[in-house]
Amino acid sequence: MSTPDTRDVDLEKDLDATVRARRELGEEYDTALVDSFLEKVEQRIDDTVDRRVRRHLAEQQMTVARGSWRPKPADSWGERFGFAIVSLVLAIPLTALGGVFAGIGGVAVTWGGIVGVNIAQAVRLNPELLDGFRGRSARRD
Repeated sequence: MSTPDTRDVDLEKDLDATVRARRELGEEYDTALVDSFLEKVEQRIDDTVDRRVRRHLAEQQMTVARGSWRPKPADSWGERFGFAIVSLVLAIPLTALGGVFAGIGGVAVTWGGIVGVNIAQAVRLNPELLDGFRGRSARRD
């Protein structure tokens, strides 16, 4: 299995190859090239999620087997930090793809999605963030 550093280099190489192929083949192959690259990114994400889920389940089984099961707090610093790192790492190739294939509009849509996902994660971990918005809408009514 590859280390995270090796896999990042592999993903960079795949992106470079995709961009070079796009230059050589022309715009008629844009969709196929983007789909191919995104499948590789999706597979990388799936592999990472599967590995984390297996590790988490193994940790839970070990804890239950020891008889001292306690739920993990939902809002851990590691979870927030990891999510931020993954967002930034994925933002680089996604921004490049959006810019290459759709121009500034593609970059705007890409970053809108990245910001939206991070806001959703923040609200999931801290639902009280919405209390200010709920209070404002209740006062208007």
